[in-house]
Amino acid sequence: MQFALDDFFHYLTVERGLSPNTIQSYKRDLNQYHMFMIQEENLDNWDHVTRANVMKFMYALNDKGRSPATVARILSSIRLFHQFLVREKVTNQDPSLHIETPKKERKLPKVLSSEDVEKLLSVSGTDPLDTRNRAMLEMLYATGLRVSELVSLKVGDLHLTMGFVRCLGKGSKERIIPLGDMAKDAIEQYLAKGRNALVKKKSTEELFVNHHGNRLSRQGFWKILKAVAREVGVTKELTPHTLRHSFATHLLENGADLRAVQEMLGHSDISTTQIYTQVSKTRLKDVYRSYHPRA
Repeated sequence: MQFALDDFFHYLTVERGLSPNTIQSYKRDLNQYHMFMIQEENLDNWDHVTRANVMKFMYALNDKGRSPATVARILSSIRLFHQFLVREKVTNQDPSLHIETPKKERKLPKVLSSEDVEKLLSVSGTDPLDTRNRAMLEMLYATGLRVSELVSLKVGDLHLTMGFVRCLGKGSKERIIPLGDMAKDAIEQYLAKGRNALVKKKSTEELFVNHHGNRLSRQGFWKILKAVAREVGVTKELTPHTLRHSFATHLLENGADLRAVQEMLGHSDISTTQIYTQVSKTRLKDVYRSYHPRA
């Protein structure tokens, strides 16, 4: 059974070109599934797995208090794995067929107000770390990049004279995103006064580096974001995606085309982007209730 899993992970890496983070997510999901089939169902061959076995695993996840979104994601991983096994003729049937996906609660993403964004982007200080932090935050809000995409940027991905940045997103899909003047200025300051001081004599292509001159990690960025928020007095709960959500919502509030926002965010399905239109409507209702005299 393990050999089949290893082949599947190799397929995701080589043929599908998925990112290491996505591969790790599949591994976590399917390793749970694998151990359940061995330990709870006493199975040693994927061809012996039935629909009833898969349903028992789903019930076990529910009993452990897994959210509908988590169960839906794990079921999606299981389906893709069994489709792979059938296609590769490892098995002749797919036991995950016709199993209903749990309905996910669609939570609206949390966004910052324009005032909070202004606070967050008002990073003071002129030392190399300050210029880096200001450039990163301006870049995120200007482009809507995912944090993993931000920390993966190379210096060569910047095209400042043309005013855009090149990004490789999920599935190694390339997209070109415009940069605003304020983001360009912040990045130019970082390149002129910050990055060389951090990199010192190291030879590296990474755009954003830590104080050792090495590539900044997602966790490192998350710590920086929380520290900056504390410093400037932004008390609203933040996640690594908050500036991405704010970027999309503020664009739509100001009349941007939904398809253009979809392209900049790198969403393959426009229904994913449409959640931000709901955020905009909710914010308009809040403003109306707060300020209309007869609300």
